[in-house]
Amino acid sequence: MLYIEDLVKRYGKFTAVDHLNLEIKKGEIFGFIGPNGAGKTTTMRIIATLLQPTQGTVLVDGVDVIKSPVKVRGKIGYMPDFFGVYDNLKVGEYLDFYGDSYEIQKTEREKMSKNLLELVNLNGLEDKYVDTLSRGMKQRLCLARSLIHNPDLLVLDEPASGMDPRARLEMMGILKELKKLGKTIIISSHILHELTELCDVVGVIENGKLVAHGNVDDIMARVMGRKVITIKLLNSIDRAIKILKQQPAVKGIVEEGNTVEVSYDCEDEELWIIIKSLVDESIPVVSFTKGENNLEKVFMEVTYGYEAK
Repeated sequence: MLYIEDLVKRYGKFTAVDHLNLEIKKGEIFGFIGPNGAGKTTTMRIIATLLQPTQGTVLVDGVDVIKSPVKVRGKIGYMPDFFGVYDNLKVGEYLDFYGDSYEIQKTEREKMSKNLLELVNLNGLEDKYVDTLSRGMKQRLCLARSLIHNPDLLVLDEPASGMDPRARLEMMGILKELKKLGKTIIISSHILHELTELCDVVGVIENGKLVAHGNVDDIMARVMGRKVITIKLLNSIDRAIKILKQQPAVKGIVEEGNTVEVSYDCEDEELWIIIKSLVDESIPVVSFTKGENNLEKVFMEVTYGYEAK
């Protein structure tokens, strides 16, 4: 759905995006993380045809954003980190205006507006003036606006910025629904634990460079050097450790009280084999939990030292 090769954006001597390469498959949700000024927004604006790159190739569903920007705009929905709304318009008029901008027929855009307002939990507010909405409502309205032409790719730059916790949860719930509908989504956020739950793939950008890319488990294993499962036992710790050591996927064991932390090297779908090896030998397993996908820890590890460069 999105293909980026050797993307560079310079402003004079400053390089905002530095030879970035990225591919996002159809139906994926890609989380773009990095500190302020790292190059996230610049990259997203290039994808949205709002900025010209210094060099490189960006294709949206096979269409070049430089050579065919109008065609690309029909394929993407863009929600910037800072957006304006027309306060003198009602909610229904606001969506109708943007639907008309995409040359959608009136009957079709009325139907689409109704469905979108239901999706973003604003149904029944068609006659409410935009300037009377809360910040969270305005952001959900802007998300609806970006969907008015039913795009294949959504580019969302900090869509939950400034929202209170309840409004953020509502926004994340909407994005999960869009994922079920098969939308491809690029989302940037500073709220990293929410991206862990939402995204199929994440990319960490620092000083314009993509310094890590993949699913969180894989990056954790690559950066931290391990995947971990914690097993709580009722007793028989020594026997359990002896059995676990016989498992090919087990790479390390740390005992702490009545729990063992097991480092492993296998696909998550094969973890049951490790647990089954204990159960088959009547080892009383009380509980087992995978090591938490700590995106904050990944971010700190992969960006360590870059700020000084």
